[in-house]
Amino acid sequence: MPDFANLSIRTARRKSGSAALLPIAGVAGAVRPGNRGASIMTELTNNTLNGAESLVRMLEAYDVKHIFGLCGDTSLPFYDALYRLDHGISHVLTRDERTAAYMADGYSRVAGKPGVCEGPSGGGATYILPGLIEASESSSAVLGITTDISVASYGKFPLTEVDQAALMRPLTKWNTVIARADHIPRMVRKAFRAMTTGRPGAVHLGLPYDIQYDAVDPSEIWAEPRHATYPAWRAAPEPGAVEAAVDSILSASSPLIVCGGGGVVSGATAELDRFASALDIPVATSISGQGSLADAHPNCLGVVGSNGGTDPTWEFMRRSDLVVFMGCRAGSTTTARWEAPGPSARIVHFDSDPMAVGANYPTEVAVVADLRLALSAANRYIDSLPDGVGKFGGSAKIAKAKRKKFEEFYRLAGCGAKPIRPEAIIDAMQRSIPGDATIVSDPGTSCPYLSAYYRQANPGRHFITNRAHGALGYALGAALGAWFARPSRKPVAVMGDGSFGFTCGELETVVRSKAPLAIIVFSNSSFGWIRASQRDDCGGRYHNVDFDRTDHAAVASDYGIKSWRVEDPADLRATIGEAVEHGGPALVDILCQPLEEANAPVRRWMG
Repeated sequence: MPDFANLSIRTARRKSGSAALLPIAGVAGAVRPGNRGASIMTELTNNTLNGAESLVRMLEAYDVKHIFGLCGDTSLPFYDALYRLDHGISHVLTRDERTAAYMADGYSRVAGKPGVCEGPSGGGATYILPGLIEASESSSAVLGITTDISVASYGKFPLTEVDQAALMRPLTKWNTVIARADHIPRMVRKAFRAMTTGRPGAVHLGLPYDIQYDAVDPSEIWAEPRHATYPAWRAAPEPGAVEAAVDSILSASSPLIVCGGGGVVSGATAELDRFASALDIPVATSISGQGSLADAHPNCLGVVGSNGGTDPTWEFMRRSDLVVFMGCRAGSTTTARWEAPGPSARIVHFDSDPMAVGANYPTEVAVVADLRLALSAANRYIDSLPDGVGKFGGSAKIAKAKRKKFEEFYRLAGCGAKPIRPEAIIDAMQRSIPGDATIVSDPGTSCPYLSAYYRQANPGRHFITNRAHGALGYALGAALGAWFARPSRKPVAVMGDGSFGFTCGELETVVRSKAPLAIIVFSNSSFGWIRASQRDDCGGRYHNVDFDRTDHAAVASDYGIKSWRVEDPADLRATIGEAVEHGGPALVDILCQPLEEANAPVRRWMG
């Protein structure tokens, strides 16, 4: 049977007024009886679509494979349409709308296509917000669908009424609450266009209950296939901009490239490799930019900034006479609250978002374009230079800095201290997790250690953390979403015990999904980041940041997850290895050193 999951139907009205079915998005062949195309044909000829059905068909037209969400009264028609229609979309039930949005975010970042989440009115709409704002600020294409009370009951004080359009407006790239069923197809098209073009981001569609039953003209069910993935409609650099940027770089004595998440989103890793190698120029990254180059690449310096940066890497930022930001907004974390680059450093900025360029530093040359296209043009320009280009000697300087950084890391990782040091956990993970795994970290204790010391074997999206807004409880859902996007690769979720408390109910979702998710918990019985900040900012006055220790392994075991509790560093490597190799979900609860006693790679805490 042919697979019609990628089928998008465009109905073109001929002069006679009749409708013609045109397959798009590369699907060849006519629609034949006896397959899903036949059911679509029946809908089109019998004019039987209602609003909920039209939404399902529009998502199908955009090649949506998974929807992550939670049921509610206002979603009944939508769920019924998902049940009755043959569409090839899998709905994954979550236990919390926040997790549904985090799953869609993780899915989107790994798949390179929009993630879709949904929830009901009232509390569902408010719970889905954290994931949408994180996705939007992290340039991740996520469609949040919230069903709503009936249009006919607006203003009558019905249960779960909230102004969803006003609620979502400041937190999404684009949003609307649809007032009429016949608007659904074009609003879905607008949502996918907004998500995937320019700087990608999250969008929101509100779908009132009553319009889900109203009729929709089936001729409106068509999609723009280029908006099924992102970035779509890439913008090329303006003439002369790339050449001016390269000339500025070549005029410097000690330049540094700082890559943000835009390079990975754009798929510019191969072009960056070629550019950095040709010039032998150091390449640092933000936390979101990890994977711009493989960590073993001789030109990859690693993470710089206030979270995950170290003194040896920070020296490159401080001493560079020219800094090239690529797909990086030069925000507070990467620059340690704009401590560096200093006022004497020259700035070249590549970014697809014109609002990011020049926002924090006066810019000598701006290249506003898709980074893959811009770097491709830069490489062609370098190749065309008659005398070639000189080398900046970046690889030798980087090798020296890495040696210095890892000497201290390995000393602490192997010291055998109890409670177990975070360095020992990272070292055991490095030795146990396959190089093509997808690791997702919450933004607490684990994040700076992974960013500073975990060496990503391959370029691309293999490490994810929610650095835009830093909500706890992200890693479990996002890692599960990443697994749905890339089931052939091992998913790993890393979190503190504070984050575990936000998300442990989703362990049931993990088990039900049969995901081979390895979960690693850094347990220190506190909100460690705040406790460490109270040490430095409040003179060690620790107030209301501690909680009782939980046996997370026992909790996970009751959900049906294979689990271990580790207190002795001698057991660490073998236990993590066993968890990673386990064919189903597994959890390792590690009693680790409190963060305020640790040597965390966080600039404000370093001596």
